[in-house]
Amino acid sequence: MKELSLNILDIAKNSVKANADEVRITLTETDDIFKISISDNGCGMKSDFLATVTDPFSTTRTTRKVGMGIPFLKLAAEQTGGSFNIESKHESEYPDSHGTVTEALFYKNNVDFTPPGDIISTVTTLIQGSPDIRWIFTHTVPNGEVTLDTDELKAVLGDVPLDNIEVIMWITDFLREQYSDLEYSFT
Repeated sequence: MKELSLNILDIAKNSVKANADEVRITLTETDDIFKISISDNGCGMKSDFLATVTDPFSTTRTTRKVGMGIPFLKLAAEQTGGSFNIESKHESEYPDSHGTVTEALFYKNNVDFTPPGDIISTVTTLIQGSPDIRWIFTHTVPNGEVTLDTDELKAVLGDVPLDNIEVIMWITDFLREQYSDLEYSFT
């Protein structure tokens, strides 16, 4: 993929498909590294499927026989000298603590580092597409942090749905302001 925001979108959509009602997207960035962590409380994966999930020919999709999201993320991280890890607990074995955590670490000074891309559009697309999920977004950079928790928005908005276009536009502006205050560049 041409930018990491598309990988984030793809992996977070897996959380939606796993019936998660809470998804955390945590980005941690220093001058040298960019780390993505996506965790959810969805149904999780059974250990036999988890063992094959980084294989592009392993997928739960019925519309095609390949699943490229996780393998592409793993490859992109490892090409920079970074790492990839995925852990999952299936609801049949862990009825009270199931879900999946996907982490990828990238070294930014490597020529193969993929730029972050349009993180704001990724977050707003996820919220607009699945407004009933609690989305918790945190991006920590050397000089500060950008955050958004949709439960806080819901408490203020009351009956106004998160997928209302005016709310999505406000979320976009809210995130853009936070990044602007930190003088953050997505390249």
